[in-house]
Amino acid sequence: MSDLDIQIPTTFDPFTDANADNSSAGSKDYVHIRIQQRNGRKSLTTVQGLKKEFSYNKILKDLKKEFCCNGTVVQDPELGQVIQLQGDQRKNVSTFLVQAGIVKKDYIKIHGF
Repeated sequence: MSDLDIQIPTTFDPFTDANADNSSAGSKDYVHIRIQQRNGRKSLTTVQGLKKEFSYNKILKDLKKEFCCNGTVVQDPELGQVIQLQGDQRKNVSTFLVQAGIVKKDYIKIHGF
């Protein structure tokens, strides 16, 4: 029966190898810039994931002055502090964060339509 030895296939989980090899890749801290639709044409831009060492109020103050819009810092139980700005400011915020040296371009993710 040596010619007819049958190997039973074992279950293969492709994510176990990926998680074991790139354990540091999952720990990258991205800054997420999203847009939320309010009513009609109104929208909000949210920025989350900035490091806690930065002063959110100072960043918000500069963003408001730069883009001539209103905004606030909201404390979320799951996400932490989130910056909200009026209007669709996704591209403006991403370029501002890169030029100010707050975040590298590789660590910014822009979401939305």
